[in-house]
Amino acid sequence: MKRSGVIFLWLLLAVTFLQAARTPSAHSSERNSAAIGGQNAAAVPSITFDRLWSSFTPQSVTMTVSANGAGKYRSRNPEKTGDEVDDFQTEFTMSRAARDKLFRYAKEASYFDGDFTFKKHVVASTGKKTLSYSDPARHFSTTYDYSENKAIQEITNILAGISATIEHGRKLQFLHRFDKLGLEDELKGMEAAAENNNLAELQIIRPTLESIAGDTTVLNIARQRAKRLLTNAKSE
Repeated sequence: MKRSGVIFLWLLLAVTFLQAARTPSAHSSERNSAAIGGQNAAAVPSITFDRLWSSFTPQSVTMTVSANGAGKYRSRNPEKTGDEVDDFQTEFTMSRAARDKLFRYAKEASYFDGDFTFKKHVVASTGKKTLSYSDPARHFSTTYDYSENKAIQEITNILAGISATIEHGRKLQFLHRFDKLGLEDELKGMEAAAENNNLAELQIIRPTLESIAGDTTVLNIARQRAKRLLTNAKSE
């Protein structure tokens, strides 16, 4: 009996050891999940837009948009000091129409594989810009100030327009909280910018516009301007 009991105990320990060896640890599972997540993120095509324009505010803008519509935005003033540096970051989601258009133009521009800089004569600078494209098979970038290439122009207009929309949205949030009387002038300027196609993806700041449009303590003329911009956002 004693011998059979010892054999049974050894068999039990052996089975327990094998089960433990086959079961991955929680940390191992987390590492595997993180690795898979990183691979999936790298597999999603993305476009990055960098603009450095010393005489403009913000001076520096960096924006990355993925083919699934997810976007990251950062703006700052690196040549200034203190609070004026104003380092700001946010995330946003592009509309399907704008996203598809953006990546279609990237394809037309050979995924930025080439020199697209206008060189015929000197033009007024609107900042040094770099467009980068990345997917599992391609990693290209091009730097320019101005380009005659239609696709590059369209991409620049879309991404610069998104930057303008986000920055106006920040200003609206500030004014709505601290200076409601200043909203009318800001919204008036936004309407003019929208008419000149200098704003893009107004849907990004829809919650801010809706908050202003529905606030009865805001001047009616400002609320009406916010409502018109919301109409534009819905038509994008």
